[in-house]
Amino acid sequence: MGQNIFTDGDLSQILEHGLTHEEVSRQLELFQSTSPYLKLVRPCITGDGIQVMPPEQMKTLIRTYELKVQERQCLKFVPASGAASRMFKTLLRALAGEREIKKGLVEKKARTGQKDSRELLEFMVGIEHFAFFEDLDFGMLKQGHQIKSLIKAGTFREIIHSLLTGSGLNYTALPKGLVKFHTYEDGNRTAFEEHLVEAVSWVTDPERLCRLHFTVSPEHMEKFESLLDKVRLVFEKKYQVTFQVSFSFQKSSTDTIAVDLEGNPFREKNGRLLFRPGGHGALIENVNDLKGDIVFIKNIDNVVPDRLKADTVRWKKILGGYLISLQDQIFSYLNKLSSESVDSRYLDEVMAFMKDALSMELHDFFGPDSLEEKKNFCMEKLNRPIRICGMVRNEGEPGGGPFWVQEPSGEIFLQIVESAQVDPNAREQQSILASATHFNPVDLVCGVCDWQGRPFALQRYVDEKAIFLSRKSKDGKDLKALEHPGLWNGAMAGWITLFVEVPISTFNPVKTVNDLLHPEHQPA
Repeated sequence: MGQNIFTDGDLSQILEHGLTHEEVSRQLELFQSTSPYLKLVRPCITGDGIQVMPPEQMKTLIRTYELKVQERQCLKFVPASGAASRMFKTLLRALAGEREIKKGLVEKKARTGQKDSRELLEFMVGIEHFAFFEDLDFGMLKQGHQIKSLIKAGTFREIIHSLLTGSGLNYTALPKGLVKFHTYEDGNRTAFEEHLVEAVSWVTDPERLCRLHFTVSPEHMEKFESLLDKVRLVFEKKYQVTFQVSFSFQKSSTDTIAVDLEGNPFREKNGRLLFRPGGHGALIENVNDLKGDIVFIKNIDNVVPDRLKADTVRWKKILGGYLISLQDQIFSYLNKLSSESVDSRYLDEVMAFMKDALSMELHDFFGPDSLEEKKNFCMEKLNRPIRICGMVRNEGEPGGGPFWVQEPSGEIFLQIVESAQVDPNAREQQSILASATHFNPVDLVCGVCDWQGRPFALQRYVDEKAIFLSRKSKDGKDLKALEHPGLWNGAMAGWITLFVEVPISTFNPVKTVNDLLHPEHQPA
């Protein structure tokens, strides 16, 4: 693409956005190339890429975590900018459709198997069991509506309207983290509040300081801070901790330029370039800015009531203990490799550890006189951030999964792969993708400091070619959008990666509003 496609005004806009001419030009070149698909070798299964922890090892790892975590600074990282509107798609379609939303008519349509009607009926039948029902009832009462009378009459338009729009709770304008999820006798909780309470049990340090970080949208920041101010003292008194909660936004400097269908920069009606958020992979910048040794990453909607938290906490300690035990050995090796001359026997021990404990497939490409080369190779492979990824058995949930992947260099490594990263026209690759036995629930424990206690520059370990391209529209015009490598896909591609099977009980996401009616989100 030519060098003079940008006007002086464009260049000023690029700089104001925190980007550079070189970076935007690089992004434009990515649109011109075919999306680089990964080459899958085989799915990870138990015994081949996925470790199943025996009961005795679980106990040992929990003890390891509880003992040694005191030497490290831990925090919980929660991407929380996701809009709640996705939870209410069925209700929004109903609101935009027929003038009246009558339960009797919805029942008739549901009996024909119509998906939206079945989901709408489930919402109607269960409406009084949602944690937000009390707020909805109170809000409608102030407007002169008796919600229970409307429910009894089977008339739901006013109820749904009050739930979703600005005349009531305005839930479609909120992030998912601020939606009431669970019911308690002393006050119902949002997903945000559940993350605070959950973190107390495994992130709190010896001084009873509990650190959490949430990425949010700028327009929702004030609401998150207001809720935190409201509940902080209550929770701190109840759990005898001090919360250290911080927030950040996805940086505008991680936005990406959009192009039209011919690959030229997309321009808005006023002639300005269009930049779009670069996807959750851009959050690697936010993770990089954190101050800590161990970072737990979990999605905002994967929380449960107090009565079910014990299993989640137990497995967080198991995964954290596993990370610490591996780090201890890695740091020991790196310390000796960097400060002493080592013989071939010691290097063989290190490489056996890399193969057996870290699931690295190592090829014998060293010559007989390559002791220094082998030592440098081991140091380069070991001196990286490390992540332990919980994986659950595949029960039909959408999302990425664990695979053995081959790089162009021939190296084979473990990676979390999304379906968009696999060539849809390659039958063999699609067959491997479909054969996955586990999927990614976003349950990560990350070691982000090196053996000398210095934070890694996490951007160094991003696979910049692992992008996502998609078709979008703006003002009625089609465009192509570019997303950075996903946070737990390409953004962590260069990390030491290990997969551990975790029970499905630790994965209870809320993708639609009706998921809140499932037993795991209801009172006992």
